[in-house]
Amino acid sequence: MRRAIIPGTFDPITYGHLDVIKRAAQLFDEVTVAVAASAGKHPIFSLDERTALVREAIKDIDNADAEPFGGLLVDFAREKNAQVLVKGLRAITDFEYEFQMAALNYELGREIETVFIMSPPQYMYLSSSIVRELASLHSSVEKFVPEHVARALEAKFA
Repeated sequence: MRRAIIPGTFDPITYGHLDVIKRAAQLFDEVTVAVAASAGKHPIFSLDERTALVREAIKDIDNADAEPFGGLLVDFAREKNAQVLVKGLRAITDFEYEFQMAALNYELGREIETVFIMSPPQYMYLSSSIVRELASLHSSVEKFVPEHVARALEAKFA
């Protein structure tokens, strides 16, 4: 059984994230979306809120689930008996950061491979920070996030 972890802050989950999750679910037997505590990023949604938003977004993907985590990603992957970390890439700037993280994770857990999934063109510009910025300005975000996420953002910035 091939298990993969898709880590992220998901503050909030976007259609770009969902694209990576769906594509990974086609490649692996089980996919766990690992919602990172990421306190240093000062997320607008709590860890429990972000995990709930992700769970609702992926409810129709049979072989995917979502769990919160803190600490080292490789330790979480080992806990889940995962062999692969899946990372989405949008642009060169993502690659530079993710390349460093993949090298570090390799040093910490050589048994865990990192696989990159390239974003399709329609999501290359999309990020959680852009969505948060639009929502904070009371702009519609429904074409960037699932409806339940758009509602949660609207309530957060009401």
